[in-house]
Amino acid sequence: MKTLLIDMDSVICDLMTEWHRRYNRDYDDNLSIQDLKCWDSENYVKKECGNKIYDYLDEPELFIKLDPLPNAIEVLRRLHENYEILIVTSSRTYAYTEKEKWIEKHLPFIGKRNLIFTHRKEMVRGDILFDDAPHNLIAFKKTGRTAIAMDYPYNQDVKVDRVSSWLEFEGWLEAYEKGDQ
Repeated sequence: MKTLLIDMDSVICDLMTEWHRRYNRDYDDNLSIQDLKCWDSENYVKKECGNKIYDYLDEPELFIKLDPLPNAIEVLRRLHENYEILIVTSSRTYAYTEKEKWIEKHLPFIGKRNLIFTHRKEMVRGDILFDDAPHNLIAFKKTGRTAIAMDYPYNQDVKVDRVSSWLEFEGWLEAYEKGDQ
């Protein structure tokens, strides 16, 4: 059975909408994910915010309140029947506990025992990585394994297959298993 390594933030759950909502509220801005042409969010916020944009990631109750991306739960439930699924995510302060609780609430069939916190996803044993972060996709691909990107403006420079939804990812996996990818 193949092992899928699945990122959490902006792949399973919608981090950007809530993160940007909080920033936009506090800085009277209208930042959206479509504005991010590279990974470094501080390049797209008002000057007075700068690196403080990352402080929102340390706010209690940010991660626990995130919504799943469309079809993520249903597709993961189906994939769980044929694949070993490990959720691989990096974390900051409060997020460890909140991410565990999020998995228990939304993905009990995967469970927190299959949740791995790491900044080095390429070091985790698995066959395919589904992620959005350019550095993770590049590092995983360098190991000779397959990385696939959840397509966002900030990861366009990474040369891997990409999908824009969970239903597309499921279709991509079916084609991959048949050797069509």
